[in-house]
Amino acid sequence: MSKLKEGNKIEESNENQVVKILDEKELPKMEIVEPEEISEKEERSEVIPGIAYVFGSYNNTIVHITDLSGNTITRISGGMITKHSRLKANPTTAMFVAKRAAEFARDAGITAIYIRMRGQTSSPGIGPGAHAAVKTLSKEGFKILGVLDTHRVPRGGPKKKGGKRGRRV
Repeated sequence: MSKLKEGNKIEESNENQVVKILDEKELPKMEIVEPEEISEKEERSEVIPGIAYVFGSYNNTIVHITDLSGNTITRISGGMITKHSRLKANPTTAMFVAKRAAEFARDAGITAIYIRMRGQTSSPGIGPGAHAAVKTLSKEGFKILGVLDTHRVPRGGPKKKGGKRGRRV
């Protein structure tokens, strides 16, 4: 050990009785960092989930928010926002529907939501307001845990009226 150069240091480990020779240039500069104080947002990181049922038909948009056990927190429809019947399914109206529903959900303490989207049975798809409502819920600060399409599709169904030969005009 006496033959070491002047720029080297000796580091000894008591546990394994091993001697390591390190060069000063290779040693990383260590700084003592004190732990940062936890901000209020990190303290509030507790996730309280809820379920948002978004019904979007071509005539209306309804946002129904419940807790996980199914107790209703709020239910807002397009007719509660606008006076005009033709505007109830409008994406802009759906945005205001989702904003008002989000206010009630936030007051109830919900921070994250599962979304279940549904359209009118036997319609070709979900109405124009449903996607706008989901987008607005995410912009309102809720963490989206999952999106599920629960659109009902008829499989056969009852016999249509008109008899064997159909409706004769």
